[in-house]
Formats: sequence, structure tokens, C-alpha cells
Amino acid sequence: MAEKVRIDKWLWSVRIFKTRTLATNACKSGKVRINDTGVKPSYLLQVGEHIQVHKDGFYLQFKVLKLLSKRVGAPIAITCYENLTPEEELNKYNDWFIGKAQSERREKGSGRPTKKQRRAIDEFKN
Repeated sequence: MAEKVRIDKWLWSVRIFKTRTLATNACKSGKVRINDTGVKPSYLLQVGEHIQVHKDGFYLQFKVLKLLSKRVGAPIAITCYENLTPEEELNKYNDWFIGKAQSERREKGSGRPTKKQRRAIDEFKN
């Protein structure tokens, strides 16, 4: 493995961001920090550094255990970092996820609501 890797490449390779472009843009916009200092996408990451990532309204924290320069599968990627995200941030994610899972449902085959039914639904919600 390499001694140093670009931070945008590492964030992409351990699957914190879906594409390298997203990782690069996050670095450019100041959403990726190392030791409370914003970094450029070309920052050379070393083992043992602490990373803070602001992604989708959540503040994630990681400690680098291994350096990767190529994207790997999720089981291997998990071994390359230690998740140091505070418990309240993890709970915030769980609350958000559970809230999305309990969305409104209509009976299968009932179709879209009519205008009258939509008004009744809106009145019920308010």
C-alpha cells in the first residue's frame, strides 16, 4: 500500500462518497476537515489521521486505519477506518431513517386520490 493517498480518492475508495467527483466537491466546499482544518481534494492523507465529514446533514467522524487508492467492496472498506461518529449523530440518522420508512401508504390498486380525497387528506394532516 502507499504511504500517502489523496483524501478525495480515499473517501471514494472506502465508500463514504458514491463517486470521486462527490468527494472532490465536498473537499472543495469545506465539508471535509482534518483536525478542524478544511482540506483540498489533493491533501495527502496518512494513517492515523482523524477526518470529519459533513454529508447530507450529518457530521461523520473517522480515523484512518489503512490507505486505499482503489475502490473496494464494503466488507474490506469497513476495515480501513474506525467510525468515531458521536452517538447522538448516529441516533439522528436512525430517527431520520425510521421517519422515512413510516411514510404514508395507500391500498394496492386504489390508484391516485381524487381531488376530494386529497383535500380530506390535507385537512386530516393539518
